[in-house]
Amino acid sequence: MTIPLRFGYKASAEQFGPTELLDYAILAEEMGFDSVFVSDHLQPWLHEGGHAPASVPWLGALGAKTSRVLIGTSVLTPTFRYNPTVVAQDFATLGVMYPERVILGVGTGEALNEANLGIAWPDPPERFRRLKEAIGLIRRLWSEDRVTFDGEFYHTRNVTIYDKLPAPVPIYIGAAGPAATRLAGRIANGFITTSGKKPELYTDTLMPALNEGIEKAGRSPDAIDTLMEVKVSFAPTLEEALEKTRFWAPLALSPEEKMGVDDPIDMQRLGEQLPIERAASRFIVSTDPDEHVERIAEYVHLGFRHLVFHDPGADQAAFLRMYGAEILPRLRARFGA
Repeated sequence: MTIPLRFGYKASAEQFGPTELLDYAILAEEMGFDSVFVSDHLQPWLHEGGHAPASVPWLGALGAKTSRVLIGTSVLTPTFRYNPTVVAQDFATLGVMYPERVILGVGTGEALNEANLGIAWPDPPERFRRLKEAIGLIRRLWSEDRVTFDGEFYHTRNVTIYDKLPAPVPIYIGAAGPAATRLAGRIANGFITTSGKKPELYTDTLMPALNEGIEKAGRSPDAIDTLMEVKVSFAPTLEEALEKTRFWAPLALSPEEKMGVDDPIDMQRLGEQLPIERAASRFIVSTDPDEHVERIAEYVHLGFRHLVFHDPGADQAAFLRMYGAEILPRLRARFGA
């Protein structure tokens, strides 16, 4: 079965309160987007003007207010702030309420969202092992009637998830490095990564790692959805398109620059030190719809079948109407989606 080409909306919980963000997500469905993925943060990238609504109740509201779009997290960390058993219960419930529409996107996490709970922030290898174990436990809870589990990190005693569907919620793994990407290829229903990094990361590291995982598991490439969060800034003038990216300057920080930063005030200070050109470097910044389509097409040619668009501006309604009217029809005409 060939996975269809789909276009989604990234609902930025770091930038908008829950009610406003819900209105934007409802508009995304009206404008023809195929999916809505929400970030899951305890704390936003910026202290001033930042938000951090909880993703799980928000997804419940979104499912009730929409009828068609896929809904999910991009991404939630099921290893520290959330116990994986609680995540299994939450997403089983969402799956029952909105069958065939819910996706659980997971990742290894950031200090910004976990360390301030008194958690000793571990090195990447431990975070990877925690994620792998959490996914295995979640799937057991979804597939077995009564689970007792003693892992390296997590434990359950006679746990039953009483409300769940026979077909479990798909799990997508978010990754920016080869180990988690190979894991996605081996065991996940989908792979999530973000745009705007060096091209070699995708061509020489991530896509080969994904294919390696798929091959080792003996899976078909069509067994896994490939989701790219595409960062775009579309405005009437180039100056406006550039300025819109300023809120998201911390995204342009290198892993070394933001390693272990767990305070939004500190993250904001680091981001404010960056020139606007670097803040904009992760985004497709253009006033030309055809240029947006050409730049997005590069990710389709790399093998990504699910493009989820993240605009940095304050006026998300204008973005959704503009992209819905100008970009999605061009993409669908070009790729037959």
